[in-house]
Amino acid sequence: PKDNFYKVKHLYSRAGFGISYKDLQKLSRKNYEKVVDTLLKTPKEQDDISLIDNVASKQQMLMQSDLYAKKDLTDEEKKQRQEIVKMQNERSRDLNIAWVEKMINTSTPLREKMTLFWHGHFACRSNNPMFAQQLNNIQRANSLGSFKTLLAEVSKSPAMLQYLNNQQNRKGKPNENFARELMELFTLGRGNYDEQDIKESARSFTGWMYDKDGSFIFRPNLHDAQPKTFFGKTGNFDGENIIDIILEKPETATFISRKIYKFFVNDIPNEAHVKDLADTFFKSGYDVSAMMKKLFTADWFHNPENVGTKIKSPTEFLVGLSREFYVTYNKPQVLIQLQSSLGQYLFNPPNVAGWPGGQNWIDSSSLMLRMRIPSLVLNDGEIDFSGKA
Repeated sequence: PKDNFYKVKHLYSRAGFGISYKDLQKLSRKNYEKVVDTLLKTPKEQDDISLIDNVASKQQMLMQSDLYAKKDLTDEEKKQRQEIVKMQNERSRDLNIAWVEKMINTSTPLREKMTLFWHGHFACRSNNPMFAQQLNNIQRANSLGSFKTLLAEVSKSPAMLQYLNNQQNRKGKPNENFARELMELFTLGRGNYDEQDIKESARSFTGWMYDKDGSFIFRPNLHDAQPKTFFGKTGNFDGENIIDIILEKPETATFISRKIYKFFVNDIPNEAHVKDLADTFFKSGYDVSAMMKKLFTADWFHNPENVGTKIKSPTEFLVGLSREFYVTYNKPQVLIQLQSSLGQYLFNPPNVAGWPGGQNWIDSSSLMLRMRIPSLVLNDGEIDFSGKA
């Protein structure tokens, strides 16, 4: 039915990166809920990006830490240090391109779309490509699973421990950076905790670190083992306990659901619909799939104000051109330049709050470039780009 054609088209533009006309014709003959279930059903096996070789990266890290520990470097050692940084920058670019290509070619578009959501939610920059790849794989593996597992794994990832300075968080000298962002940006949202909660949480996360070869390690000698009082509960808390207590608060489910709504439905949240999602999310024990099924099958998902009204992020825009119109970016460097020019360079968010999104994607130069890209594409299906709009 015609109605189903438009419903499936809308579903794929939000739950994926668009859909080709041929696939759309095929899928619109099926029952809509079955189409949703198929999208939600991701294969059990992991789908990691394994571009960065961990063994080589760990050797580089050890060399790097030795070089950084030295006071006076010989010219040879200085050159060595520059070489490592240069190589890391190249590998970071390769990782970026590998992920964009994965989004373009994936047979599980919702998994990649959710990974993109979590990439912005747990915004993090790491100049170590192995750490960046690790975090990206954590977000993909748990993208539609348990938010609790996702949150714990992200909190233990070297990329995040380094980015939010938990590596410096130790008994007697707590660093509050991670504890603050955990509540403000990752779980509860502003206004749902106070400064004392941040202090006590920071003490609980003391000793959460990573070792020389980039694996999570808990250092008991640097952990503050004294009792803490957090949200009115007192105990000898560690980081895991803090995460559990945060998840007991329905405000966390509401905060995540509102961000999901803005990303998948509409930049202006409808609080009644957000509450629907949050109730489902909270009651399911933070099962992301349960919330997403509720969202994609809700009648309001197809309301006119929610269809064709979202400004695509640069990533959605570039990946969508490829998936819907078979555009090829034959020089990988072009993908990097386009991301920079359009304002979303993956793995490089502006700050810990991520990309602001919505109308912020559009300014006069990025709009001109967006308008030019399809015409370049439709002429020969290839993009060669000099950086000028």
